[in-house]
Amino acid sequence: MQTLVVTGGKINKNFLKNNLKANKYDIIIAVDKGLEIIDELGIKPTYIVGDFDSINKIILKKYTNSNIEIQRLIPEKDFTDTESALELAKKVRSKSITIIGGIGTRLDHTIANIHILKILLESNIDVKIINENNEIKLINKKTEIIKDNKYKYISLIPLTSEVTGLTLKGFKYGLDNYTLKIGTSLGVSNEQILDTATIELENGILILIKSKD
Repeated sequence: MQTLVVTGGKINKNFLKNNLKANKYDIIIAVDKGLEIIDELGIKPTYIVGDFDSINKIILKKYTNSNIEIQRLIPEKDFTDTESALELAKKVRSKSITIIGGIGTRLDHTIANIHILKILLESNIDVKIINENNEIKLINKKTEIIKDNKYKYISLIPLTSEVTGLTLKGFKYGLDNYTLKIGTSLGVSNEQILDTATIELENGILILIKSKD
């Protein structure tokens, strides 16, 4: 089951529109202000989640008496609206999750969104945050990457204090059984040189970022 989560960060409308054309999602979760662009594109969400402190209330009112399930959260809570939406995606047994709107001008929200991907990683659910320039995901095991020419750079940044046994094959800058520790920029701006590249690690979690520029 494929799930799309549209949350309240910066969203390129054409990018979202093209993504919806290119992919068939079984479930679409609109998160707070993310409902505004979903509504603008005429897309019917499966669920609506949020404390609704930032959404246009006129748009929200359109869905109040619909058959779409709305999960209302209180603003004074210990988790973000996006985290709640990901918990919902997990509850409905999503096999893969794509997040659009997880990257924006609020750097704190962007960093938090990367960290909460760990919730899905621990449940073996494939999840990524994307926008028109980047794709972000977490990995904790051997991963093969098929070359995608729209991305120029691949960066690997430790989420945990260290990542041990790191071996990179098929990249411009390789590593062999290396311990990559948090607090270094060593893994930034690598490039894939083979059609299939391999990332191997023994322990730890990496933030994998593909970037166009």
